[in-house]
Amino acid sequence: MKEATKPLPYANETFRGFLDRLRSEKELVDIKQPVDSRHIATLVDQADKALLFHNVIGYKMPVVSGIIRSQKRAIMSMGCETYPEIEFRLERGIENPIPPRYVENTPLKQVIRTGKDVDLFSLPIPMFSIYDGGPMITAGITIARDPEFGLNSGIYRFMVKEKNLTGIDIVTPNNMRLFAQRAFERGEALPISISIGNHPFENLGSGFRAPLGTDEMGIAGGIRGAAIELAQCETIDLPCIADSEIVLEGEILPTGWTQPEGRFGEFTRLMGGLHWNPVVRINAITMRKDAIYYALHMPWENTWLMAPTRYTQIRRALKTAGVQVKDINVTLGGCGMWHAVISIKKQAGEGKNALLAALSVMDLKHVVVVDDDIDVFNAMDVEWAIATRVQGDKDIMIIPGSRAKPLDPSLAVMPPGVVPTGAKVGIDATISEGIPRERFERIAYAYTDRAKINDYYAGKADTAQQAASGDAAVTELAAKIVAVIEKTPKYYSELAEQFADYDFQTVARTLGKLHEDGTLWQDPRGRMCLRNSTFAAKPPVKGP
Repeated sequence: MKEATKPLPYANETFRGFLDRLRSEKELVDIKQPVDSRHIATLVDQADKALLFHNVIGYKMPVVSGIIRSQKRAIMSMGCETYPEIEFRLERGIENPIPPRYVENTPLKQVIRTGKDVDLFSLPIPMFSIYDGGPMITAGITIARDPEFGLNSGIYRFMVKEKNLTGIDIVTPNNMRLFAQRAFERGEALPISISIGNHPFENLGSGFRAPLGTDEMGIAGGIRGAAIELAQCETIDLPCIADSEIVLEGEILPTGWTQPEGRFGEFTRLMGGLHWNPVVRINAITMRKDAIYYALHMPWENTWLMAPTRYTQIRRALKTAGVQVKDINVTLGGCGMWHAVISIKKQAGEGKNALLAALSVMDLKHVVVVDDDIDVFNAMDVEWAIATRVQGDKDIMIIPGSRAKPLDPSLAVMPPGVVPTGAKVGIDATISEGIPRERFERIAYAYTDRAKINDYYAGKADTAQQAASGDAAVTELAAKIVAVIEKTPKYYSELAEQFADYDFQTVARTLGKLHEDGTLWQDPRGRMCLRNSTFAAKPPVKGP
């Protein structure tokens, strides 16, 4: 572990400062020609650099994406020289938190929109994968407060439904879900601030699942090496991150887990299912006058900073158990979440103790413990250890009924609001009978047949649509969409493609208007349909 007193690099670097550093290191490419927002995700998927789109057709705001989509850029973001150093920087933040400080003056308040002026469709939120339920806000650092446990920060996604209404994906057990549930039990909404466009320091601190009562912004400050600056929100009694590009001020409404949300391409590299979640009403938007919208690109931009949080928690659990650890590999094949290979300097009985300690960590599903002569980063070496050192009747430990992550596609379908359980250390990795095949649909980005990053590097420009825009266009397009989906449900991307003669903002606004009117719903596969049609998804019936 590095000395806590040693100054940390880039302690005072801002989000824009990080973008400038990426640009200077030729890890960010500026795309200045017009680009259709429907093409952004697939272009980022093809690119080996972060991309900043300066001219997004139909919007007044640029979009940046892919800033930590490679291991190299994740390492750069933390001011480290190697990937394992990120874990040590996180550990330093946990052990030496720096409380945030409040500031009054921030560019974040240069533009303030409240009430009827709140318009989420004015933000250039791109479409990601083919089966997405709608535009998804993916990089929002959400802050909430509980009367007993204080402030909590985390990163959640929000599916835009209307001008001022989103979903929030808190189906997984976490502190934000607990805060919302406790507010619902009091008959109250839960105020939240959603900060968009932040340095990876803040993302890493917020992504660490800290114990209840721990301020993740203090951990982020410890990671950064300087206090995180917070600003007071305009319409709710909560802070937001002062360096943000955009902040949404809202509240999780006490609707319960009743609204369809999703699907979305997850860290699993699969399409997630249709989730049932509460909704969020956005009461205000504050932003810089020249704000940049940050779209976190799944799955790798999530994975590279998620895995170190697992390393840290595994190492702390094993230390508590008195096990001497040599190396840990939270594998990419396990999505940086579910699989860990751990080498230990073994004493009698510590193989089993190490397994028990590691399996207590968060959502770890499969763990392999090996001797310290095995290279945990060499899959062949690990497999050889399993082949030559394991007897299944005494060396395989299966723990049933453990808390599981709902995004695991092999789990049985659960009623809304119910946290699933599953087995830890499963062996069979095949798709089980009885599981819907759509749970395993791989992420496939839209427009891959026509949007090629090399063309845009060479100067290709997308052309603006010729169809009319504004309220008249929304009314016109709404009738066309209803005529289509009353016969056959359509994915959001299919509608965007079918009506590509309209700009994407008009398509999004139209679907938002149909949702607002109570016309729009989703079928069980996340496709758009009419609310009262035979296709419409219905909440699962709760068991006794």
